[in-house]
Amino acid sequence: MSASRTELQDPGAATAGAGVLETRLTRLRREEFARDVWARTALLTRRADDFSDLFSADAVDELISRRGLRTPFLRVAKNGATLPASSFTSSAGVGATISDQLDDTALWREFADGATLVLQALQRTWGPVADFCTGLSGELGHPVQANAYVTPPQNRGFDDHYDVHDVFVLQIEGSKRWIVHRPVHPDPLRDQPWTDHRAAVAEAAEGEPHIDTVLAPGDVLYLPRGWLHAAEAQGEVSIHLTLGIHNRTRYELAEQLAQAALAALRDDPGMRGSLPLGVDGPAAEMDLVRERLVAAVTESDAAPLFHHARRAQGRPAPLGPLAQLAAVDGLGPRTPVRLREALEPRLEGGQLTTRVGRLGVPEKDLPSLSRLLDGEVRTAGDLGVELAGRLLHAGVLVPAGP
Repeated sequence: MSASRTELQDPGAATAGAGVLETRLTRLRREEFARDVWARTALLTRRADDFSDLFSADAVDELISRRGLRTPFLRVAKNGATLPASSFTSSAGVGATISDQLDDTALWREFADGATLVLQALQRTWGPVADFCTGLSGELGHPVQANAYVTPPQNRGFDDHYDVHDVFVLQIEGSKRWIVHRPVHPDPLRDQPWTDHRAAVAEAAEGEPHIDTVLAPGDVLYLPRGWLHAAEAQGEVSIHLTLGIHNRTRYELAEQLAQAALAALRDDPGMRGSLPLGVDGPAAEMDLVRERLVAAVTESDAAPLFHHARRAQGRPAPLGPLAQLAAVDGLGPRTPVRLREALEPRLEGGQLTTRVGRLGVPEKDLPSLSRLLDGEVRTAGDLGVELAGRLLHAGVLVPAGP
């Protein structure tokens, strides 16, 4: 193992009031993690926390046998390859004849024969994991997804590879050996998968690892995107959660800035004009086009595109239609309400823009709305009953309990 800051042993008590990044994943202050670890190096934290409240073997059985999950909420891997969905799905009988539902008998047989089960997008199917991902995403400022990997004893799910997003690996049950190598293609973008560098990955995997360790329940491993890894269960079934952090990048910002500039150039009659006749026309015009494009980039505001893209990459907190209807029907001045979590709200020119759409707001209501955005519980009377009713109907406000 590298002598650099790779492993934390017996981290001690966390700071009161800190977020899940510090209290449950790294035992580092957010500022320390951002400065020394984030997107830079791997980090192993021993006995970070007890994660039995998030996921368990019982949760695996519940999801596979009783929830009617469909693909792609599960993948199955064996001998380094992914099995076709048709090998573990079927119709679920009367009233549930959709053919791509998980077949628990088929899955049991594959698992008993050495296959790894990958429960995907648990932020959509398992409440405790969903809440955890929402909180972590808020702390990091990047979208978070969650997969669970269930591996039989002494089996290896996937060959050496890298991911195009950062990950936190949370060992839930059993143990798993992890072999980690430094990147062959640092900071890959989402369209630069490891298969583009298959030969370099295979060669690097034969070298001295940066980390070669066994994770036990409660251990956490952080890997930046691009870091090579492979994992193998030990003498018992291994269950771990992988939290995938879908990093926003400078390249993405550049794309959004270029989109804003091109949108502005559509309104320039000179740029819409035809090129001159003749083979030398385009070359002669290039300097003018470059000059106007640079000016458009300089003057463009890509912030709306950035926030729109960010909102599109996540979901707001769950909304119960019956509880929401009860809140609307019982609305009065003393009704406690709060902003729905994970909305990514933003006031833009008299409009409230969120993950559930846009809502025009009269100027007289802007001070009340600004107070609401701090996330504190308010009464409908404090906001104005009419405004509170509109926001409840829009799915922006939710009841705040008794």
